[in-house]
Amino acid sequence: MTPGSPAAAPPELCRVLEAEPALAEAVPPGLRERAIAECVAREVRLPVGRWRGGPSVPVRGGVGLLLLEGLVVRRVGIAGRFGAELLGEGDLLRPWESADEPPTLPLSTAWRVLQPARLALLDEGFAEHVADYPPLIGRLVGRAVARSRNMAVNMAIVHQARVDVRLHMLFWHLASRWGRVGSGGVTVPLRLTHAVLAELAAARRPTVTSALTSLAKRGVLRVGESGWVLTGDPPGELRELSGMAPQAAAG
Repeated sequence: MTPGSPAAAPPELCRVLEAEPALAEAVPPGLRERAIAECVAREVRLPVGRWRGGPSVPVRGGVGLLLLEGLVVRRVGIAGRFGAELLGEGDLLRPWESADEPPTLPLSTAWRVLQPARLALLDEGFAEHVADYPPLIGRLVGRAVARSRNMAVNMAIVHQARVDVRLHMLFWHLASRWGRVGSGGVTVPLRLTHAVLAELAAARRPTVTSALTSLAKRGVLRVGESGWVLTGDPPGELRELSGMAPQAAAG
């Protein structure tokens, strides 16, 4: 384990389909109870802080790591410039993928747990049980596809010339997944620092701070008790990118 990495708690078993009811819904009702009992996996909990990007116990083959709770940011840098991906409940990870292959570019990759995380280790044993439930395999593949689509939207957002536009679009993009509609607007209940936002928006931190001030003055974004609060409608360009209707942030 690298210096500064949080120590993962010893693994324990969890019923993955109980922890993720949306996955259980993919199984026909007559088979669901059996699938819940059979599809168990080792579970690891991670505290806030740096993470080396892998479980403390080996995972051989299988599906990967399923994030059951928490918030994790994956940070990638080239020549001192960094981008980031925000991962949350339901995301599939394979941090060790291609770790042994020499990169063609001088990449640096780091992981940080922003909110205490709980992960299920979907190893070969889990995969063998899942093979008995083909619709469940499709649902897991769908999780991976959804992650790639989110990344594509993120890439389009960071190509916007103005940082305040990037941030406005980024927050609405996050709201499509985590947003909660209330009388005062849509709350995104994520504690994201200016440094993390800078990496998500591919901008420098001082520029992000200035852009957030500008958005607050325009009355479209503010800091609330439970997180960031958006008012008004999402930018039209974002709706075209993600297929998100103005009310889609309800959750």
